[in-house]
Amino acid sequence: MKKNKVADNLMGYGFLTPAILVLGIFIFGSIFYAIYISFHRVNLFTGYFEFIGLDNYRRVFNDTATRRAFYNTTLFASVVVPTQTIIAMVLAAVLNSKIKGKMFFRTIYFLPTLTSSAALTMIFMFLFSLTGPVNQILMRINILDTPINFLNNPRFALQVIMAMNIWSTVPFFMTIYLAGLQEIPKSLYEAAEIDGANNVQKFLYITVPHLKPITTFVVLMGIIGTFQMFDQAYIFSNGSGGPENSTLTVALLIFRYAFGQNNTMGYAAALSIVLSIVIFTISFIAQKLNKSESLY
Repeated sequence: MKKNKVADNLMGYGFLTPAILVLGIFIFGSIFYAIYISFHRVNLFTGYFEFIGLDNYRRVFNDTATRRAFYNTTLFASVVVPTQTIIAMVLAAVLNSKIKGKMFFRTIYFLPTLTSSAALTMIFMFLFSLTGPVNQILMRINILDTPINFLNNPRFALQVIMAMNIWSTVPFFMTIYLAGLQEIPKSLYEAAEIDGANNVQKFLYITVPHLKPITTFVVLMGIIGTFQMFDQAYIFSNGSGGPENSTLTVALLIFRYAFGQNNTMGYAAALSIVLSIVIFTISFIAQKLNKSESLY
């Protein structure tokens, strides 16, 4: 019996070995290599390596572009994460109610998640262009006298990407909330109705507290996603982070330093390490602020 158990364990470890090797080489190996080159001035195309100690990390705190990128990314996260979380929860609660055609609306609301980032960005760039539907509608209802160049205006460019990101991520988080709503006992709502609670009170005092663990997960996923936001900003600004660096994110800046300038791969690695530490710290704090994590 014991020999059979050992044989089963060895077989299990044997099946796991390829996956562990892949993780070790391509994930952990990449992390350690990024840490290593962050202490060097590097050009991987020419093989140039020069040890410079902590200079790359000192530069992070003195680089004007880096400060602007962190400001934009933090602003982006602080607006997008709460907004997408609230909208996703409310939509899930509505679609979980007894409204007619809820299966149809669930399908319609989920469609934005299936749209690629490239296609989504092009759609929103058309919507907010000078001759796009947004300007036309605002002018017809007399909010605007002349069209606004949303795409090239530093005041509005990042806000357009915010709206784009919220529109594309809300359906995914809504689906997660819908799954969580199925776990809330119906008897709680029935008891609340007997006590005279209305729909808003049931939502605030039954739905929201019971979805707290899921909300923690959604917030953490939102934080990680927004701080890593790259593709939409890249396509929107054609990689420049413009206009006037208003759409420059940390991930986009890392890409620019890694592949757009000579001998700055080490600095890009240092930036990526700092970004990882920031994401980990914020996620850790968010978890500690919500101690109810029984579902995860």
